Amino acid sequence: MTTSPFSASAPAVVRVRIDEADAGQRIDNYLLRVCKGVPKSHVYRILRSGEVRVNGGRIAPTYRLALGDELRIPPMRIAQKASSAPVPAGAALPVIFEDDALVVIDKPPGKAVHGGSGISHGVIEQLRAQRPEARMLELAHRLDRETSGLLIVAKKRSALKVLHDMQRAGEIEKHYFTLVAGAWRNRLQHIRLPLFKYLAADGERRVRVSDEGKSAHSIVRLLRRVGEFSLLEVELKTGRTHQIRVHLSHLGYPLAGDDKYGDFALNKRLTATGLKRMFLHAARLRFVHPLSGETLDLESPLPPDLSQFLSSLEGGRA
Repeated sequence: MTTSPFSASAPAVVRVRIDEADAGQRIDNYLLRVCKGVPKSHVYRILRSGEVRVNGGRIAPTYRLALGDELRIPPMRIAQKASSAPVPAGAALPVIFEDDALVVIDKPPGKAVHGGSGISHGVIEQLRAQRPEARMLELAHRLDRETSGLLIVAKKRSALKVLHDMQRAGEIEKHYFTLVAGAWRNRLQHIRLPLFKYLAADGERRVRVSDEGKSAHSIVRLLRRVGEFSLLEVELKTGRTHQIRVHLSHLGYPLAGDDKYGDFALNKRLTATGLKRMFLHAARLRFVHPLSGETLDLESPLPPDLSQFLSSLEGGRA
């Protein structure tokens, strides 16, 4: 994670040598990231005017930085913000796999992957607070706040770019466990329904099945039926927002505990009987390591809160 080389009190020309952590990033995105407090319009103005130089020459805002590039950034005064409380490091996040290119953590439920929308900090901010020496830590993908399980964080820009390319190509296998209301019929079922993102009347982001939307493909496997519920494994072939939740609820099988697309009367009953959040867990990732070429097959067991609730259902107590 590159720290800003700029000062609010004594602006001056800054020269930066691009290392492996920043190689491959667009120059405009790099400047927006490191020049915290500088207006976006000003960053693009100095790029268009040629005040930013790479290896002594002018470059376009879309130029991708290369390893060893020498970057000249003109003086910029950064607006000072009111001091804010530092992100608490908190308990160490469980690590499933780590090397010099990436780290895969087992995200706890109830924690957003990043700050924003009224959330002061999330998993990525906590990870950075726990590892202040890290040159770079960036999310390779996302999980909903209530969803627990496997989350990839890149430690190198080169790894992040490859991971993003792999996701767009559908080359990262993602498997989830979920519990839905109703008796799911098929042992194996492909769901291909396009998903459309929109803003609800209250300004909240929502998704619905619509021909206006983007293609989305989920593969559902029935693991077992539990009373009036079904335990499913869902493999995502695309990574659309709220894909599992919307696909299954559209077919009449809402996720237990889903407060956006679920059965609200049922959720109220489930809360009283022990389910405190949405029953969705990112259980398995299988992909080729972006730099080494090694095949990684990583798993996270069902966490205690979901496992215990499932046991209570199977015992007939819920």
